Amino acid sequence: MALYLGLDIGTTSTIGLLIELPDRILAKAQRPVTLHSAHPGWAEEDPDQWWANCCAIIPELLASAGREASEIAGIAVAGMLPATILLDEDGKPLRRSIQQSDGRAGAEVTQMRAELDEDAFLASAGNGVNQQLVGAKMRWLARHEPEVVARARTLLGSYDYINYRLTGVARVEQNWALEAGIVNVASNRIDPDQAARTGIDPALLPPLAPSSEVMGHVTDAAAAETGLAVGTPVFGGAADMIASCLGAGVVANGDVLLKFGGAVDILTATDKAIPDGRLFLDYHLIPGMWMPNGCMSTGGSVLNWFVDTLATGVEPLNGSRHAALDAMAAARPAGAMGLTFLPYLLGEKTPLHDPAARGAFEGLTLSHDLGHIWRAVLEAYAYAIRHHIETFNDIGYQTTRFFVSDGGANSDVWMGIVADVLGVPLQRLGGHPGSCLGAAWVAAVGCGAATWEGISALTRRDPPIAPTAANRQVYDTGYARFRDLYTRLEGIHA
Repeated sequence: MALYLGLDIGTTSTIGLLIELPDRILAKAQRPVTLHSAHPGWAEEDPDQWWANCCAIIPELLASAGREASEIAGIAVAGMLPATILLDEDGKPLRRSIQQSDGRAGAEVTQMRAELDEDAFLASAGNGVNQQLVGAKMRWLARHEPEVVARARTLLGSYDYINYRLTGVARVEQNWALEAGIVNVASNRIDPDQAARTGIDPALLPPLAPSSEVMGHVTDAAAAETGLAVGTPVFGGAADMIASCLGAGVVANGDVLLKFGGAVDILTATDKAIPDGRLFLDYHLIPGMWMPNGCMSTGGSVLNWFVDTLATGVEPLNGSRHAALDAMAAARPAGAMGLTFLPYLLGEKTPLHDPAARGAFEGLTLSHDLGHIWRAVLEAYAYAIRHHIETFNDIGYQTTRFFVSDGGANSDVWMGIVADVLGVPLQRLGGHPGSCLGAAWVAAVGCGAATWEGISALTRRDPPIAPTAANRQVYDTGYARFRDLYTRLEGIHA
């Protein structure tokens, strides 16, 4: 049987998955990724570290599965978006990537808002003027690193770069292009004039790559580095959160996925697109469907930061300091005794679009201990998710079935808090390995070997996590306090 390889270029790790149809996950492997934040609000990574991780992961997958590279019928790559990567004339990165969570370009966003008709841009691009736009990063680079821009010949996203290393072909996948602000949603094509208005030189833009169409084939050089077979087809790929949604079975109107990775994503499936500047708009992998979504700047990245900086002395539980902190939080009351946390350590994207926002604790007393503080951090993300769901509903999107996935969804304590704050049951997906599964399925569909809906055979539905009714009033009060705290502090760090 043919195999399909999915790679995920994530914020905190690079993950690979090997599947065999109709329902077998043969092997999974991953390597950590270093996030660099040299200045407040900055988030950068090394694209060559992603590539080195892929080169290590692929042979490991094949060895673990006991299979040959020649058996891989197709490859697709998912990744965070829209990362900004500039290549020189030799195809080498000129600097670290500027990540989608990077918040340095606040002044450039303000400049864009002064120059552009925001309503017209939103209608044309499907997304509003905010720090997510690649043009904002390009304006920052033009102002602060003009020598880099002068040497740039190609602009790519995270998974586009891995595709380039695999095939030697430069393309940008459709959702990277849409969130970058360079696609006209009416024509579903790159609009050079629109790109130029945001601050991107159209000459840097490669052609568009639909997700499930072949964009190139593995080269001799890539085969030598990865162990892949020369000529293996590589497909356009997918945004990580869109791939994760597909893997979760988010395929019907009103389905919602809460994705707990390095950042927290909140996505819903719909057959109608309503551009709204508070959220992002993406294509669903299923043709004719859309996926409006929100993405926080942080999530697991802040939890990891907390563990590595504030909880180094905590004795691990089952090998994990995260688990030890969860146990402490579970023993503390809902609402963390009035302690409120704002999780905006890299500014915030949706629905605030405030790169100047910062993290804060409010209400801290001598009665609080590490368990209360960790619980307040977990509760903050639940409150931020509730803010997103209210925004979806306000726009006119249904939110009926809630699925949770990725690493953070393994925390019973965190998921219980989210269910309580939202007041809805959460469907956890057993065996869902994340975005790499959706990427592998893109390759299978692209090869004509599978249908989009067939991916549900690779995951199971665990018992749902039900909300605790007794906590509802506490969390209604806590949510109001959370929203008010941001309002009171808004602009203080601008």
